[in-house]
Amino acid sequence: MTHTPHPKLDELIAVLARLRAPGGCAWDREQTHESLVQYLIEESHELVEAIESGSREDLIEELGDVLYQVLFHSDLAEHTPGEEFTIEDVAAAMTAKMVGRHPHVFGDATAETAEDVIAVWDDLKKVEKPGRTSVLDGIPQGMPSLALASKVLGRAEKLGLIETDAPPAIAVEDEEELGSLLLAIVSSARAGGLDAERALRSTLRDLQEEMREMEHELRAATVGDSADAGIIGLPAAD
Repeated sequence: MTHTPHPKLDELIAVLARLRAPGGCAWDREQTHESLVQYLIEESHELVEAIESGSREDLIEELGDVLYQVLFHSDLAEHTPGEEFTIEDVAAAMTAKMVGRHPHVFGDATAETAEDVIAVWDDLKKVEKPGRTSVLDGIPQGMPSLALASKVLGRAEKLGLIETDAPPAIAVEDEEELGSLLLAIVSSARAGGLDAERALRSTLRDLQEEMREMEHELRAATVGDSADAGIIGLPAAD
């Protein structure tokens, strides 16, 4: 494979190093992984907005802001005792992960459809993360509630708690109609003095508890027939 130089990326890395070096920027030198979290969240949301409604220039700018966060955390780690990894280590780990999770591209496995690819990923994640015993493991509970709901429902379907081919409870034709419906629900909640965010998160906690109870029952049912006390046949978490 021919190596393609990335002079502008190298220049950005050098700029960050200069800012964090002695004689550079006092603010940059004082930052920690924890102090940067708020900026990572903010920049991620701004990137989403640029993707959904921004221009080419907006997308370039916001991708750069998110990239800078990755570089910043890597530089922090490089100079933090006990961490001591670089952006090269981050890239190497991600390359190994992507190559390993695509044996149908880089190996001899076959995956003709997107569904086949997902099945391969699920099998590989079970091997990569043997300590995870629940389909819910690895789901960040701090995700926006609607994104969290979609993630949890997807795991509930794989668990068999929700039928994948069941008719929708509410039929909607497109995202415009769906958006109007969601807005109406939030409006109704406000009118009734209810917190839509809290209500959805509370319901999701109940659903996840029901899922864990179902997993416990499956584990109890299979442990007698297998030396593996884990959950057999369940998808691995991300």
